[in-house]
Amino acid sequence: MSPKGFTVWFTGLPCSGKSTLAWMLQKQLKEINLPVEVLDGDEIRQILTKGLGYSKEDRNENIRRIAFVAKLLTRVGGVAIASAISPYRDTRDWARAQIGNFVEVYVNCPLEVCIQRDVKGHYAKALKGEMQHYTGISDPYEPPLHPEIELHTDQESLDESIHKLLDGLAARNLIAAARKQQAGPTDWKL
Repeated sequence: MSPKGFTVWFTGLPCSGKSTLAWMLQKQLKEINLPVEVLDGDEIRQILTKGLGYSKEDRNENIRRIAFVAKLLTRVGGVAIASAISPYRDTRDWARAQIGNFVEVYVNCPLEVCIQRDVKGHYAKALKGEMQHYTGISDPYEPPLHPEIELHTDQESLDESIHKLLDGLAARNLIAAARKQQAGPTDWKL
């Protein structure tokens, strides 16, 4: 087990790959016996932040609530994986200050690719003006200036992104890297 908890905070445009990476990372960290929970933005909005809209104020409140839960998990030695658009840089910086042991992961993917990946049709509705406050279309996304890890999901395979992520966590002494004997992401051990 990691000597202290930490939070991995995924940020990026809708459909950039945040949730997919978060759930895959959870799987990898469970395999090395770390206590880990995913705080997925879509799931959190159904329970913890139900009733909040998509104005800047509501989005910031959503992130503050996710950060509070991540802080609690981190404080007791767990690993919190937050997967939320979190479009505003100052709110992410606030979350970092609250949580402490924080790894910002920028899931960098061009808007055009995110639009192509959108199976729910949200981008199409936003482009037609049918959805207001949609990040990347009618609301801004402020990319991180200095993320600890940056993934390019339009250029990297899922395995490449997970390896890069695990390497980044190992470089920060949050997990220990195993001797790599195969090419798959399951080569990691504590």
